[in-house]
Amino acid sequence: MKKLVTLGLFAICIFGSASTIQAQNKIGYVSADEIISLMPEAARIDSQLNLYQQALYQAANDKKAAFDEAVAKFYKDSATMSSAVKEVTRTGLQKQVQELSGAEQTIQQQFEQERQKQALPLQRKLQQAIQDVAKENGYTYIFPKESLLVMPPGEDIGSLVKRKLGIGGAARPAVPKK
Repeated sequence: MKKLVTLGLFAICIFGSASTIQAQNKIGYVSADEIISLMPEAARIDSQLNLYQQALYQAANDKKAAFDEAVAKFYKDSATMSSAVKEVTRTGLQKQVQELSGAEQTIQQQFEQERQKQALPLQRKLQQAIQDVAKENGYTYIFPKESLLVMPPGEDIGSLVKRKLGIGGAARPAVPKK
């Protein structure tokens, strides 16, 4: 009986301390996408990315135009070419066709790499601000708002992070990708 009482008290102490530890955790959430869209640097980066994307498409269009010219020249001059020159020219044109067929995918990959490279400083700045706000306000965990299904309105630390970054206002509309 004495062992049972001791075991019962021990269990109460364990569960009591676990609930005390649980009560010390302060949980918040934030929408990183919303805050990044409000950062002044985001407009500059969007503009640079649009220019970069236009340059990529212009380069692809220039390659396509050069290919079209080469094909037209081949058809025009093929009657006077030797069979060896025709074969070499055809091989070169086939290589250009292969390069052009993957151009859209290459452009998308290059654009995505550039977008990630440009966004990295913003993400680091936001991460540091979130960590600072969490530390200053005693938050143990901060979750992305987009991944939560249920959230109490009082635990959204977005306004605190915006204040920390010196920004405010409504989010800018996202720039559509081509």
